[in-house]
Amino acid sequence: MSNTTTVRQNAINWFEIPCADLDRATTFYETLLDAKMQRQTIGVPMSLFPVDESGTGGTLVKRVFHKPGATGPMVYLNCDGDLDAVLASVPRAGGLVLMPKTEVPGGYGHFACLRDTEGNHIGLHSH
Repeated sequence: MSNTTTVRQNAINWFEIPCADLDRATTFYETLLDAKMQRQTIGVPMSLFPVDESGTGGTLVKRVFHKPGATGPMVYLNCDGDLDAVLASVPRAGGLVLMPKTEVPGGYGHFACLRDTEGNHIGLHSH
């Protein structure tokens, strides 16, 4: 057994946000983030969030065993310094702002929380 501690670059390697209606959820996040998502089928139909090669990827996915809801995992999506505009688009996209823009103590930017069209509780973050 090694006594070496491995420090990873990212705490998250991949995320999945469950949805009941993939088309509705895709439209919501494309509207919210003003970015086109890539549709693929990798075992099940999904919509991939746009990310560069070195970033952390994730997807919307509809699975029988993975139901959307407010008590699932909390994911914070990067808003690239545009948190105000993203929050303004939440109601237009069919979501609900649960927590307004809030400063993260220590100079770590701002965050907010929303409920998406599928009932998931999702965080937004911006530096």
